[in-house]
Amino acid sequence: MTLGGWTAVLCRAAVSALLLTVVVASAATEHATSNKRTGKAKAPRQVAPVVSDTDGMAEARLIEVYKLIGQANNREALKKADRLVAEFPSFQLAQLVHGDLLAAQTRPIKTFGDVPADIAITAGSALTELREESQRRVRALRERPLAGTIPSQFLALSQKSKHAIAVDASRSRLYLFQNSTNGLNLVADYYISVGKAGTAKTVEGDQRTPLGVYYITSNLDPKSLKDFYGSGALPISYPNILDTRRGKTGSGIWLHGTPPTQFSRSPQATDGCVVLANPDLQRIVRTVEVKTTPVIIATQLNWVMPQSTRAESKPFEDALHGWRNAKTAGNLQQVLTYYTSDFSSNGKSLTQWTPTLKSELNQTQGRTIQLKDLSYLRWTDATDTMVVTFGEVADGTRVGWTKRQYWVRQENQWKIFFEGVI
Repeated sequence: MTLGGWTAVLCRAAVSALLLTVVVASAATEHATSNKRTGKAKAPRQVAPVVSDTDGMAEARLIEVYKLIGQANNREALKKADRLVAEFPSFQLAQLVHGDLLAAQTRPIKTFGDVPADIAITAGSALTELREESQRRVRALRERPLAGTIPSQFLALSQKSKHAIAVDASRSRLYLFQNSTNGLNLVADYYISVGKAGTAKTVEGDQRTPLGVYYITSNLDPKSLKDFYGSGALPISYPNILDTRRGKTGSGIWLHGTPPTQFSRSPQATDGCVVLANPDLQRIVRTVEVKTTPVIIATQLNWVMPQSTRAESKPFEDALHGWRNAKTAGNLQQVLTYYTSDFSSNGKSLTQWTPTLKSELNQTQGRTIQLKDLSYLRWTDATDTMVVTFGEVADGTRVGWTKRQYWVRQENQWKIFFEGVI
């Protein structure tokens, strides 16, 4: 190599050291201030494709760089990394990979984010978090769900719900589904961050992300938000009825973006919200509907074929239809057998709410009750719960109530512990 060539490499290496210093130091600063709110080869599995679009583009390009590095094609990897960081300068993980590729021109790289020891010490946990972010992204894209599978919570979804969302905290991933007459179809998925203390929120300020079945309740105008929340926010219905029943507290759990100077956050970096890169959040905001879009948040999603849920659903469906038939018959005492003894409806006990039920039976007067636009989503932890939404319409009428019920399985019997009009 000529003297001029070596000079260029050494200059770029100096730049790489500076880049790594800036990236890791910046990550450390953001971490400190984030409280501001073997055997025979097997046949390859058929997996769902990685969806390409303007959203998720930066991540897809980063993964392409990773692949080139794995193929020992560092020259092409560096070219692509150059363009990536130029277009997304606040993408710290990309900057770290870019710095490694520059440094690799003058010395062997021993590990991802191979920064000098003094910089690593200064960074504290920030460098560890960037490495964890990288591992989460690669794992989620390597371990794709089988094509055609859906999260087990989605048993039945009305056509009124045009989309659905599922979050897998263990993979730092949000999955976006489109709902059609053929069922749910995975259309995109994104890297996300959750609470600093992980998941399973129980009390206000515990910095945990809740687990359960929720709905998007509103779409906040970005102009009304601080830069901290990025390009928008979609609040969800935490605490839901089951959360309240269990005495959980807290509020203000949103899907939201990142500040302009930060492309993404580490896997566990929020005060409880689910945070996406701004381009990804913008796709979500443009796509989903308020009030009808369910959001499942789980420690780890269980992916199943839709037809496998039918046998599991039958006992519940039998109970739901039994309840409907009892109401159609106008048999108050029989209807009441479908409710738990500790039933509650907006503060009213079963005894206090019974007159409301009796009034509903008087209005239908034995006419057949139809359950339209029926959705039921299952949540299983210490108990087995169904979140049910439907329009209750008596034959001969054009309108009725849109209701949401919460059912619990008690000794192999499904019973209602909450019912209310939406």
